Amino acid sequence: MHALFEEAGKFLAGRILSEAESSAQVELDSGKRVKVKSANILLKFEKPAPAELMAQGQALASEIDLDLAWEFAPDEEFGFADLARDYFSESATLAQQAGALFCLFDAPHYFRRAGKGRFKKASAEILQQALAAIEKKKLIQAQIDGWAEELGRGECPQAIREQLYKILFKPDKNAPEYKAVVEASRATRMAPLDLLHRAGAIDSAYQFHWKRFLFDNFPKGTGFPALEAPQPPADLPLADVKAFSIDDSATTEIDDALSVTGLGTGTVSVGIHIAAPGLAITPGSDLDKLGRNRLSTVYMPGYKITMLPDEVVQIYTLDEGRANPAVSLYVTINEETLETVASETRLERVPVDVNFRYDKLDHIVTEEWLSDPSIEVENTPESLLNKRKDLTFLQRWSKFLKANREVVRGKPENFSRPDYNFRLVGNDGAEPNGNEQVQISVRKRGAPLDLIVAEAAIVANSTWGLMLAEHGVPGIYRSQASLAPGMKVRMSTKALPHAGIGVKAYSWATSPLRRYVDLVNQWQIIACARNGKTAALAAPFKPKDAELFGIISSFDGAYSAYNGYQAGMERFWTLKYLEQNGITELTASVFKEGPNGSFLVRADNLPLVLPVLGAQNLPRGAHIRIKLGEIDEISLDITGTLIERLDASADAQAEGDDSGEDDDDTVAGPIAIAVDMNDAEAPAADKPQS
Repeated sequence: MHALFEEAGKFLAGRILSEAESSAQVELDSGKRVKVKSANILLKFEKPAPAELMAQGQALASEIDLDLAWEFAPDEEFGFADLARDYFSESATLAQQAGALFCLFDAPHYFRRAGKGRFKKASAEILQQALAAIEKKKLIQAQIDGWAEELGRGECPQAIREQLYKILFKPDKNAPEYKAVVEASRATRMAPLDLLHRAGAIDSAYQFHWKRFLFDNFPKGTGFPALEAPQPPADLPLADVKAFSIDDSATTEIDDALSVTGLGTGTVSVGIHIAAPGLAITPGSDLDKLGRNRLSTVYMPGYKITMLPDEVVQIYTLDEGRANPAVSLYVTINEETLETVASETRLERVPVDVNFRYDKLDHIVTEEWLSDPSIEVENTPESLLNKRKDLTFLQRWSKFLKANREVVRGKPENFSRPDYNFRLVGNDGAEPNGNEQVQISVRKRGAPLDLIVAEAAIVANSTWGLMLAEHGVPGIYRSQASLAPGMKVRMSTKALPHAGIGVKAYSWATSPLRRYVDLVNQWQIIACARNGKTAALAAPFKPKDAELFGIISSFDGAYSAYNGYQAGMERFWTLKYLEQNGITELTASVFKEGPNGSFLVRADNLPLVLPVLGAQNLPRGAHIRIKLGEIDEISLDITGTLIERLDASADAQAEGDDSGEDDDDTVAGPIAIAVDMNDAEAPAADKPQS
């Protein structure tokens, strides 16, 4: 005796070895023995053999006209044998009964299951809906197959081109465009990025990176809504100073300026003047919402996306020839000892004499030029000569401040790596297209002008951070518990020490036109300057204000994304520089082990980190010459191969940069995309296996 039975959604048949009241032992053709519940046995038969019955039943099932079977089926619940007798004949054979069973089971849109071997036909309305859905699914699959074929031929369908960034980075894995890319990648055995690039979906590496960034961070575009900027207060006192700013030539948001008074009197007052949009822009206003949405200016070689509209920035920026609102910190200094005697914060209008530019003055303002008044440099601007004594004092004070911070840090700051400036020839601030000629110049970190600006910012940010804490007014701080490995810089609302910089507290408050957290801190500082001991009552943000924590979280995410994009674009233009100048070899220094037996090296004269093969057992700091491999502008990937070692020392150690802030090198490799080649293909219809 044989049995046909259902087991876990599948139909099996075999020889009955023994039967009990509620189960039977059945041996399958494979020799495997299974225990089957009696309720699961749907047919018992002597002939034909189990395998033969299954084959005959499957063949007959494929021949049954489902529409006709649905018409024959009664409205009430029925068994598969009943349908076989109605469809075939009153004396339906075992094979016909099995065929009816398989057919009914495989057509859930026509017949729903009502028990083991029992069914109930769907209503006419539900059936029509199901058939329409099946037809739609067939059409979609046909579209997927068509798109996949086009991709395989090296052509990109318009629908996929329009959905490129969504497919790659934030896909709807049920979307036909996504499925077509997966299907074509499988068929061609090509990686999705390579497939799409070959098909022309990515026709510009630069535009690929740019549009991907916009997709992730500016899905509605980078334009600003029409907003009217409030004018600054008209009743601010005019400061009795002649201030000057120091920035690079590309800077349009001039946040900070300096002034020096009292030279030669024994007591010098240094003014650190910060542009004050916080005196006009109010929390909760449309401009505030705009700043909170963007959170920071985005920088990249040759271009930037500002946090605030240019017409707004121009009202508050510290341009030369104007007296604009500022939050000023005046530090009173003993001219001989350079010790700080007192400090005071004022809200005022600050006359700015001149906007100095690093890139035009660094070759003039050297340590030697500042320390020796007799040194003259050809074509030195008169405005710079007028500020020579001020700059000389500021550099002397800055070196004093840096030395004192290094005592607190426990070790000197080490700026071993230079800053690199990128210039796109003929770009003039317009959005780049990726084909511009790029120039990369080196600027040594810690140069006199750089040191002056950096130390002034540290004084302001640390002084104001402590002031907020003393007044019980919350702010947004950066802190670092120690210089131990792994101790990162964190943002919080508490005034905690910053070990990397060597100060008791460090707020961000000197770039309110460019960073939203600085604008938030400026509102809090203004409350302290205006209200003194009662500042906590007047400040926009109160202690433990949940809004501050939300701002920190949002800013951290956005700032990391913006910095990551800037690093990626600097790498892109560095690779372009290699191509444009035909550079095939570089000298570099090893700084750590890389993946797959490689070593990561840092180029000597370019902002480039890359893995190098064939450099086994080289110590950190080893100086080598490498041959460059192929450049992939889409993945921003490049590798090198060791040619020779240039230094003889077996104990080389690379000098690490130690700026006190996070300074991780971004080593770009293959882009992480969200296309999963292991995604299971959806079946044509939801049906059990038989």
